[in-house]
Amino acid sequence: MELHIFGAATPSGEAFRQLATSNRHNWRLHTYSRQPADQHSNTHPADFNHPADFRPGGSPDGSGIWISFGPIWLLAPFLEQLAAHHPERLSGLCGLIACSSSSALTKRFAANSFDRELAARLIGAEELLITTTRNLQVPCRILRPTLIYGQVGPYGDRNLSRLVQLMRCLPFLPLPSETGLRQPIHALQLANVAVTLADQLAHPRVDGAASEPLATPDRISLGGDIELSYSAMIKALQMALPPGDPARRCRFVPIPNRLFFSLAAPLQLCSPTAFEALLRIGADLAGFTPSHQLLGQPAQRFPVLPLA
Repeated sequence: MELHIFGAATPSGEAFRQLATSNRHNWRLHTYSRQPADQHSNTHPADFNHPADFRPGGSPDGSGIWISFGPIWLLAPFLEQLAAHHPERLSGLCGLIACSSSSALTKRFAANSFDRELAARLIGAEELLITTTRNLQVPCRILRPTLIYGQVGPYGDRNLSRLVQLMRCLPFLPLPSETGLRQPIHALQLANVAVTLADQLAHPRVDGAASEPLATPDRISLGGDIELSYSAMIKALQMALPPGDPARRCRFVPIPNRLFFSLAAPLQLCSPTAFEALLRIGADLAGFTPSHQLLGQPAQRFPVLPLA
């Protein structure tokens, strides 16, 4: 089985590459990049904006699974164009795993148009991927992770790491006294789930005389193993840092919710998206499938290391 990895230059993509090359799997990996590829490696050129130039690596007759950690709104039309105009380049495709975002759910009803358009773009891309893969008669799994964090190799997240940077710069950080729930997922946890799904697609179980894999949802809303409040999340994040880290000196100042959001209200005049991000601190953005349930492993405490 050959695995074709798009978006490998991300924390989850790098984690997937490391896990998939372990001794536990007999897979051959092909990674794709817009940068010039090394002719002696299994990295190949690919640009989602130029499907006509795409040439899959590996054996033309080999069975392959695509795994993408790249932008799903670019992947979907890329695959559709290949299926319509160059179907021979997909002849070995036997499964697709793509990473979307929980923003498809959480930002559908945002007050600002930017977030609503992002949710619509994600949902539209998911629908297009599902339609294309069904026409190709190929199973598709779309992961909707929430709040990815962590460091893998040279790649770090741009979510919780920004909070750490903020704590390093500020002596104190005001927070609403009542904050909503979060379910952050480490890049390694997300990659582990993708590896498990790839293994299922590579070795499908069958039910009785049926020849299709057992039913699995097309879309999986995915979170980490622990649900905790926003304030508990950043406190746990702070305590996981080395003792000498400047962020350890930051103090959190709880402010009554009404006062906090009233003080933040002028921000909506200059940055509606930033104001909405502050509003979401008080909202519950959890309740997703914990990664450990899909992996059949004990739950991991937050935060999983290493951090960015």
